[in-house]
Parts: sequence; C-alpha cells; structure tokens
Amino acid sequence: MHIYPAELVLWEHTYFASREIDPLYATEPLIGNYALTYALDLCRAPYHIQGGPRYKEDFLPLNEQGLYVTPAFFRQLRMITTRFNAQIESYYYRFTNNAITMRRPDEAKKINAVNYPQNGRIRMLGQGSRAQFYVLDRDHRIAEGRGPRLLPYIRLGKFMSKARVLWSKPLVARQIENQHAHVSGMLNAADIENQEALLVYSAYHVHPAPILYDVEMSGRFWQGERQILLPAGLHYGVERL
Repeated sequence: MHIYPAELVLWEHTYFASREIDPLYATEPLIGNYALTYALDLCRAPYHIQGGPRYKEDFLPLNEQGLYVTPAFFRQLRMITTRFNAQIESYYYRFTNNAITMRRPDEAKKINAVNYPQNGRIRMLGQGSRAQFYVLDRDHRIAEGRGPRLLPYIRLGKFMSKARVLWSKPLVARQIENQHAHVSGMLNAADIENQEALLVYSAYHVHPAPILYDVEMSGRFWQGERQILLPAGLHYGVERL
C-alpha cells in the first residue's frame, strides 16, 4: 500500500452547504472525501445529470482500482462570515409566493415560487486555511504511471474556489493489528469496513454520510511513516447510501 500525504491550501474563501440554520448557511470545518475525489479528477460525472447522485457509478470503479481519498481535516483554520443579498435592484419590488418580483399586485401574471434564498449569512472556510488528507493507492498505480495524475491545483465548493495541493512523497505502509489505536485524520462513516471496531469518536453529521474525527478503534491498520495510521479496508461505501 502506498499512502500519499497531501496538504490543501485554500487560495480563496470556500463554501459548502453543510448546514442551513434559518438565515445562516454554514460550512463545517472539513472537506468531505467524496467532494475531494471529484475535485482531484479521480472520477468524473457528466455535466448534465438526471436523477440523484451518481456515487455508485463514479466510485465503485475506484474501489476496484484500489484508490481511495480520506476526508480533509484542518490543521490551520479561519472561518469567514459574510452577508448576501439576492434581492432585485428595482424601484418597485415585493415578496410573494416565496419569490421577489417586480410585478405590481394588479398584474394578472402568476408568480412562481423559487427555491433559492433571497438573503442571509454565509459562513465559509477562509482563505489561507490549511488541511491535510491522504490518498491510498493499493496497487501502486500512481507511482507506476497507471493511475491518475496528482493535480497541483483544484476547485472546491459551491463557488468553485481555487486551492493548492502540496503532495508529499508516497509512504510505503505495512499492515498491523492494534486493539486500541488512534486513527490519523478524519474518516467517512460509510467507508469503514468494520464499523463494529469503532470504540470512541466524535462526528460531524453532514450528507451523504457522517464524518468522524478523534477516532479510536481496533482491528487491522495501515501504518506509514510520520505516525500515520489508517484503518485497513477503507473503500467508498456507496452501497450503504
């Protein structure tokens, strides 16, 4: 197993719709591994999609190739809160049917409702924040040139914000067993092979699956240099979603 440690540096404020609390649209202090996998171009979804998410179609081939990306956890974090106002800039406007309109009440044309917020506050990951994540390469595809290219820059979040990826040299990991180990970084709850091995953890409840941190668990692990310890059997658990 090769483990590629990577540092993510946000070059712009980055927003994910992790939680909506009335007028506050908040980003949790993490980057989910599914979003990160798409951003790293390990898989691609078509531009126009009919129906729900394509997790099975996009991620199951990565399981077969032995490629996996962990969620990104922040070592250096600043949060930014700002206001937005999407109201119409017109002499006359009014709020009706969950939509702002320029039409006067005496006009007969029907006003359809809209499903986007008109104004509120956004809490985002601030520019300059630094996060850590790992790419697991079971069959050494990347090192041998048979896998994807490790991109130096990616786009993230609703606003397609730019980020720099600083890759470290791959670590050759060996498998060990431990009955009470502290796991490096964050884990996607759906991607853990043996969830019964979890002993202690905290969680961010985001979609499509909770992200766990401060995880202690038992079982088999991949151990690399720099005290990196990740559970063996990590894979995209899209069958559970």
